[in-house]
Amino acid sequence: MTFEEVMNNLEELGSEQTKKTFLRHGAQEPLFGVKVGDLKKLVKFVKKDRELALALYDSGNTDAMYLAGLSIDPKTMTKQELQNWAKHAYWYMLTEYTVAGLAAESSSAPQLAREWLQSPDELIATCGWSTYANYISITPDEKLDLQEIAQLLEQVRTTIHAERNRVRYTMNTFVITVGAYCFPLFEAATEVANEIGKVHVDVGQTACKVPLATEYIHKIESMGRVGTKKKTCIC
Repeated sequence: MTFEEVMNNLEELGSEQTKKTFLRHGAQEPLFGVKVGDLKKLVKFVKKDRELALALYDSGNTDAMYLAGLSIDPKTMTKQELQNWAKHAYWYMLTEYTVAGLAAESSSAPQLAREWLQSPDELIATCGWSTYANYISITPDEKLDLQEIAQLLEQVRTTIHAERNRVRYTMNTFVITVGAYCFPLFEAATEVANEIGKVHVDVGQTACKVPLATEYIHKIESMGRVGTKKKTCIC
């Protein structure tokens, strides 16, 4: 399938209602408004063509960019390519999901996460926290830098309520992820969750809610799933 054929398919799959929803959440033109479930129908046509996936992301069209992230093999992406994708990810759906998921499954995961989460750019910082959280969710505990993660939990504890808007959201998610997927730091994450309490994030004119970390971690614990890793974080 060619680039033009994919774009034509995206246009056909788009809807004004989904487009309006994405725009409320922070997307910008150009986009067609394609649901993620419908994007996944096109993955089989793109995933074997790395250059096509790169071209789709470079198009600047949100639907095409998200499809590229679903299709490309993260193991083939260089650190420079991931940095470029992060630089051009202009709203949270791309930074916190597309780029963060790919970066977490790449060979540069911890390095990029460390670099990004300290960025003065809000979206890059959210990408960093999301990358590290995703990395924790798929990586065996024995391969994680537990001391570094504990230090990041402390950073969240002391700074989250003074942080930038979406950074607060991803920091809160980071605490939840550590509590849910990193068994050795379950207690530490639970303590931080109790201390930070409710995290306030301006989600604009949307129905989104910020999960309460204590409740989420307790739910995972009650299900007996603390420390159970995911197979992939790309979705």
